Amino acid sequence: MATEQKALLARLHAKPGKEAEVAAFLKSALPLAQQEDATIRWYALQLDDTTFGIFDTFADDDGRQAHLDGDIAAALMDKADELLDRPPQIEQVDLLAAK
Repeated sequence: MATEQKALLARLHAKPGKEAEVAAFLKSALPLAQQEDATIRWYALQLDDTTFGIFDTFADDDGRQAHLDGDIAAALMDKADELLDRPPQIEQVDLLAAK
C-alpha cells in the first residue's frame, strides 16, 4: 500500500433544512471513492448539526489532484448551491504522521 503523504480536508455547511440531504449525498459518494485507485482513505464526517466534512488521503500530489478532478468533486460542486449555505472549504494538507 502506498504511504499517505497528502490529504484533503473539506468542510461543508448545510443550508437550513438540508442536513439530511448533505448526509445522504456524502454516504452515496462512498462507491465513487472506492473506485479511485489513488485515494488511499476517504472519510465522510458530520461535525455538528449543520457542518459536515470529507477527509481523504493520497500518496502524492498527483493522486490528490486526480481526486479533485474526479466524480465526487464534480458532483459536490454541482449540488453546492442547492445543499450548502456557502462554498465548500477545501484545504490541501500534508500529513505529518498517520497510523
